[in-house]
Amino acid sequence: MPKTSKKMVATALVLSLSRRGATAFVSSPSVRFGYRALGSNSKMSMSTGPMPESEDNMPFYALGVNLAKQLGGQVKQLLDEDEMEIVLKGFEAEFRGTGPDGQAVLMTYGQQLNGILQERSTGTVDRTKKAGVDYIAEFLECNDEAIVTESGLVYCPMKEGSGAQPTVSDTVEVHYHGTLISGEVFDSSVDRGQTISFPLGNVIKGWQEGLAMMKEGGKATLVIPSDLAYGEGGSGDTIQPGATLKFEVELIKVS
Repeated sequence: MPKTSKKMVATALVLSLSRRGATAFVSSPSVRFGYRALGSNSKMSMSTGPMPESEDNMPFYALGVNLAKQLGGQVKQLLDEDEMEIVLKGFEAEFRGTGPDGQAVLMTYGQQLNGILQERSTGTVDRTKKAGVDYIAEFLECNDEAIVTESGLVYCPMKEGSGAQPTVSDTVEVHYHGTLISGEVFDSSVDRGQTISFPLGNVIKGWQEGLAMMKEGGKATLVIPSDLAYGEGGSGDTIQPGATLKFEVELIKVS
């Protein structure tokens, strides 16, 4: 998994600065774990009630959602409500062309913004990592069968398998349930009710190492520190920079 520095936390918010000669955060690398059972043309079931726009207008609403997800995520965790309102005001003014000269604003305040976000993100990452360390210590204390590998991965067998043991060059079929250390579910093939297959070499290092310790038919809990997961870049709205992740994984097939 590629690494990102703390300066990469604010992805697209100030990306335009780099195009204008000012120092800026740059976009973080693509997320490598996160395969989904649904194809790109499939519509997920909507459990939140009626959509806010007509069917014809929803694609444009979806564009707004996409922009918010690119700009939000980790950045919004660094802002309070009043600051978020100012961000939205600036976005709307620039988008509509009703505000002051955008380039002048960026050149005048971009460096200051970088400093603010870097300072806040550093503190957030450090606290998140510390929480992960504490969680792992507690997990090991409560699970005598759990081991810690040299890399820092926590491997706790739940059911021993008897089939093939994968390498990173293999494709694996798994059922998994991924949570934050708070217990919040961020991804789960179990909840979707469908197993998933992928090349083991294409996922985060914690998965590569953990599944290589398993055999077909086996099940284990993996507690993955951030250095073996998404690092200081985090992933999307849910996985914060520096987050430790917990997975229950069942290895169904190796091919």
